[in-house]
Amino acid sequence: MDKLVIEGGKPLSGTIRIHGAKNAALPILAASVMAEGTHVIENVPDLLDIQTMLNILERIGCKTEHRLQTVTLDTSDVHTAHIPEDLMGQMRSSIFLMGPLLARFGEVQIYQPGGCAIGERKIDLHLKGLEALGAEIVEEENRLICKAAQLTGADIVLDFPSVGATENIMMAAVKAEGITTITNAAREPEIQDLQHFLNSMGAKIIGAGTDTITIEGVSELTPCVYSVIPDRIVAGTLMVAAAATRGSITLQNVNPGHLTSAMHVLKRAGVQIAVDGDIITVGCHTRPKPVERIVTSPYPAFPTDLQSQVMVLLCLADGVSIMKETIFEGRFKHVDELSRMGADISVDMGSAFIRGVPRLYGATVEATDLRAGAALVIAGLAATGITVVEQIHHIDRGYDRIEQIFQHLGATIERRSPASQPLLRRLNNQ
Repeated sequence: MDKLVIEGGKPLSGTIRIHGAKNAALPILAASVMAEGTHVIENVPDLLDIQTMLNILERIGCKTEHRLQTVTLDTSDVHTAHIPEDLMGQMRSSIFLMGPLLARFGEVQIYQPGGCAIGERKIDLHLKGLEALGAEIVEEENRLICKAAQLTGADIVLDFPSVGATENIMMAAVKAEGITTITNAAREPEIQDLQHFLNSMGAKIIGAGTDTITIEGVSELTPCVYSVIPDRIVAGTLMVAAAATRGSITLQNVNPGHLTSAMHVLKRAGVQIAVDGDIITVGCHTRPKPVERIVTSPYPAFPTDLQSQVMVLLCLADGVSIMKETIFEGRFKHVDELSRMGADISVDMGSAFIRGVPRLYGATVEATDLRAGAALVIAGLAATGITVVEQIHHIDRGYDRIEQIFQHLGATIERRSPASQPLLRRLNNQ
C-alpha cells in the first residue's frame, strides 16, 4: 500500500493551475449515458473516483478514453441498466447513474453505494424524488430495482438540500413528461455545472444555483463537448496549505465566487488573499489568528469538505478556535491523527475545540477519508520533522497526484510504494 513521506517545515511558494472538479465531473460523466453518441468532456482530473466511474461505464457498454484531462465517451452501445455490485461498492458517486439509466431504459438496478466512512449518508432522498417522478422501487435483499414505463414531471420538495439527490432528480426529470420543480434544492456550483452540461445536450433547465430548479422534460438529447469547472475544494486545500506553512502561492484557473465563505474564514485567521479574475494569491507569514466559531453548512456557507484542512491551520493559531460540523457526524476522525502530531483538540456535541500550539511534530498517521487525508498532508507540510501518511488511496479519490502538486510548490514530499522508499531512507540517514 502506498504512503506519503513528508519532510515538513518548508514554506510553499510558486504558481499552480487547479484541476477540474471531481464532484462536477462525476455526475456529468453519468449524465452522458442519456444521449447516444460520442461526448468529449474536458478538464477531467485523473482520480481514483473518476477511474471507477469510467470502469462502471465500460461495464455497461460505453467506450471510454481518458487522456490529458480529456474524456471521450461513446455511449451508443450501452446495453444494461444493471450497475455492477463490486464497482458500486467502491464509490458513493456511482449512485449518480440511477437517474440517467432510469431515464434512458425505464429501469435501473443498483446496490448500496460505497465511499468515505464520514457518517450516515442515506439515499432515501434520491429514492423519494424518483418515486415522485413515477418510478416504482422494489428492494430485494441488498439491491434496489427501480422501474418506470414513463417518468412524469412533479413538484418535489427536498427535506434537506442534498447535492446528490438534487442532481439525480435533475437528470431523471430531463426525460420526464412535463415540468418538474425541485424546491429546497442544493445550490452548489457543481449543480450549476450539471445544469449547463445537460442544457448543452438539449435539456431545458433553469434555476441551478438557487433553491428552486425547474426542468421541462424533452424527448431527445444529443452528445456535446463540455469543460468541467475548476475544483473549489482543491483550491481551498492549497490555500490552507500555503497559510499553514507560512508560504505564499498563486492559484490559476479558479472561480473565486465558489470560495467566498472559505476566503472569509481564512481572512479572519489572518491570511492575506488577493483576487484577480481567475487568479488567487494567498499567503500568511505570521502565526494565524484563532477563529471563534466556524459552522459547516450547505453551500454557499462554509463547506464540510474544507473543515478538516482549516482545522490544521487553527491548530497553529495563537488562541482557541471552535468548529461545528453539521453535515456529517463522522467527520472528526482526523482529530485523533492530528493529536499524534501534537495538536490540542477536544470534541464535544458535534463541535471541535482547538487550542493552538506553537508547532506540530512529524508522526505516522492514517488517512481515514479523502478530506482528512488532505488535512494530514497539510499538517505534515507544516510540521517539524518527518510525517508518514498511510492509507492514501482515500486521498487519490479527490486529488490528482497530490504529491506532485506540492512538489511543484517546493515541498519535500514523495509517494512511497513497497518497492521504493528513497526519501525515507535518505531522511533517516541525515
